[in-house]
Amino acid sequence: MLDLEPIFEFSRNNCITICAFLVPANLLTTLQTMILVFLNRSILSIRLSAAIAITFALTLFLHVATWFVIGVVTPVTFILGALGTTCILINLFTIIYRQRLYLLREKVAGNS
Repeated sequence: MLDLEPIFEFSRNNCITICAFLVPANLLTTLQTMILVFLNRSILSIRLSAAIAITFALTLFLHVATWFVIGVVTPVTFILGALGTTCILINLFTIIYRQRLYLLREKVAGNS
């Protein structure tokens, strides 16, 4: 059977380092996704950027979950969870927005 306790211990022991990487990574990759949509880049590049951002957010969720497992419930854990949720939602909405914009342009171009 797979024992996850060493991974959880590693996550808790290196909390500051993990958060120092994941928080800016979440924010920067989400910002990059929004910029790519604003610059009207290809759907593939937007999906790739969003996938990376969502991966960082899910990693942050897993890191926060290791604290919840041992019963540490602080404002920081909720703030980090909210950050991850916000980044995931923004990335999903940008993909949906860009896809609908692309389909609308195809429809308009087909009617001309």
